[in-house]
Amino acid sequence: MRLVRQAGDERGRVGQGVLSVEGLELRALAEAVGTPVYVYSTAHVRAQYAALDAALAPVPHRIHYSVKANGNLAILALLRSLGAGVDIVSSGELVRARAVGFAGSDVVFSGVGKTREEMRAALAAGVGLLNVESEEELDTLAEVARAEGRTAPIGIRVNPEVTVDTHPYTATGSKGKKFGVPHDEVEALALRAARTKGLRLRGIAMHVGSQIVDVAPFAAGLERLLDIVRRLRAGGVTTLEVLDIGGGLGIRYRESDRPLDVAAYAAAVVPQVRSSGLFLAVEPGRFLVGNAGVLLTRVLYRKKSGGRLIAVIDAGMTDLIRPSHYQAWHEIVVDGAEGRPHVCTDVVGPICESGDFFALDRDLPALEQGDLLVVRGTGAYGFVMTSTYNARPRPPEVLVDGDRFAVVRDRELPDAMLAGEHAAPEWHAAAAAVAT
Repeated sequence: MRLVRQAGDERGRVGQGVLSVEGLELRALAEAVGTPVYVYSTAHVRAQYAALDAALAPVPHRIHYSVKANGNLAILALLRSLGAGVDIVSSGELVRARAVGFAGSDVVFSGVGKTREEMRAALAAGVGLLNVESEEELDTLAEVARAEGRTAPIGIRVNPEVTVDTHPYTATGSKGKKFGVPHDEVEALALRAARTKGLRLRGIAMHVGSQIVDVAPFAAGLERLLDIVRRLRAGGVTTLEVLDIGGGLGIRYRESDRPLDVAAYAAAVVPQVRSSGLFLAVEPGRFLVGNAGVLLTRVLYRKKSGGRLIAVIDAGMTDLIRPSHYQAWHEIVVDGAEGRPHVCTDVVGPICESGDFFALDRDLPALEQGDLLVVRGTGAYGFVMTSTYNARPRPPEVLVDGDRFAVVRDRELPDAMLAGEHAAPEWHAAAAAVAT
């Protein structure tokens, strides 16, 4: 998302700096909707999608947006309008995708822990590909498909055992991780799948990890996939149609970061895919929406403690957990702070946890009570990882399109958090539970 700093604000104070996204002032939006609030740029999503789509144009392909990055219905509808499919990891995400008009054939269903109920829902929806990640999952899916009188279109997700430079929590394609079938077991499992009633082996898949900025791991993993494809074809498998190389394309979170070069990525991927004759599926999430989003929050109070300057804001780890969970760095911009001296400041939230922080010892303009802070790069793994810890309602989400905006998720109300709970429960005997 491109932030534009104007010369003055609505009160005519020249030099104060007013931040805008597309044609909309963030200060005005914050005053209209309140803070904290997530704001997403449609222009950024469109631009990222178009860049990747154009880079992969030399081969038949489809971009399957990874819903786990940001599952807001308006975001899903926008990506559907651009021609995307979706990559999902739960039946809840399937419901979201179907709610905005995605057909079952638009869906790739990944994930290591699909339940029988999720398998049945996927088969009923006619999903295009179910990526299997273990031998036991394959056997369970075959059993479910036969019981339903259906044939499950499957891919085998390979753990390519490729080392990547990323956070350990987001490295998914290295040896010993829970994701995918171990590389040396894939061929035997795939050959068995090809002979199993109730299954149709359509694809071979991988996902090397998230926030990858070097093309080498993608190229190395793809080479391993194609070697498996060659061996399966030599073994008589004729049903392979799809080469699913996952997502993980890295973005810039701070000015010094080097994002993934899309042209270099395509140069590493396209020739290998073309030689295979298979249809390419890619599953970006963060790449499409990460820098489309900002979180707006205000300074509540300032204090000093142990020689440290602390600013308490109205957003917390319940609203954005990445700094606490991943030690992630998000750029923080202060609206209207041009010309102020800079000081090292801890930016913390109101949650009763010492781990509730957005930035520690961050060089920022001297903050004042009521300042509007813009936390950048929060379009992916922001709202989707929110919680109601400390009984805090979740923030609203806003979509910006040019000089207009729409609230695409209302601010949660405290009373709504009580839904589904029972202060005076209806008790049942243990025998009733056994009977069901």
